[in-house]
Parts: sequence; structure tokens; C-alpha cells
Amino acid sequence: MYHIIRDVENVARANGVRRVSSVTLLLGEVSGVVPDLLLDAWRWAADKKPITEGAELIVEPVEAVTHCEACGRDYSTVEHGKTCPHCGSGETYLLQGQEVMIKQIETPDEDPAGAAPDGPSDAPDAVDAANPLHIA
Repeated sequence: MYHIIRDVENVARANGVRRVSSVTLLLGEVSGVVPDLLLDAWRWAADKKPITEGAELIVEPVEAVTHCEACGRDYSTVEHGKTCPHCGSGETYLLQGQEVMIKQIETPDEDPAGAAPDGPSDAPDAVDAANPLHIA
């Protein structure tokens, strides 16, 4: 959780953002992370940092998908495991489903840090709820 908070802080500071209102996290079906425990850990850790205090964590699940090299087809990993249900081959690899990745950071509707109260920001584009930050 501390790595996620640190990454959010770094992106927010790099973009002149003082507060974060929500963070959307992609969470793979076979990542090994328990969503309810993650949400509890987020609340505890986020409230310790001024930039993320009170911020919401939104978890978007990512289905685990495996690819079979023998027949070239993809299938649901959780349902079928490492053996391809189409051809029975074990020559497979996981395409997606292990992610724990920040997808989006949103900020409350406010001026970026350091902006003049009545003047335009020096930042190229003001970051607010209508223009969320995206991390690829």
C-alpha cells in the first residue's frame, strides 16, 4: 500500500496537485491481493498523508486470461487453470490478471498548487475532476 500511496504522491506533486480525491486501481483476478483488505489498508494509509487524506480507492477487477501457444486461443484462467480447455495443451501463459496498477488519479476541483488565486496557472493544463490524471 505504501508504494501505491508514494506513486500517487509523486504524480500529484509532479502535476502541482495538492489533494487527491480518488485513485482507481486495476486489480488482477489472480494478483493475490484481497480487495477488502486492500480497501482497509488504503483507508488507514491514505489518511496518514495530507495529499490523500479522505481520498476514495476505486478497485476495477481485471479478469485473468491465459493464452495457449499450441492452438492460439485465449481462455479464462480461473475456470481452467494452466491446461487449455480447447486443445488440452499445457503450453500456456498468463496474458492478464496479475495487475496491481494505478489506472487513474482524480483531484477535487481546485487550482493547482502554486497557482495565483486570481490568475492562470503556469501548469500546461490545470488538473481537476474534469481532467483526471492517467498513469499508463
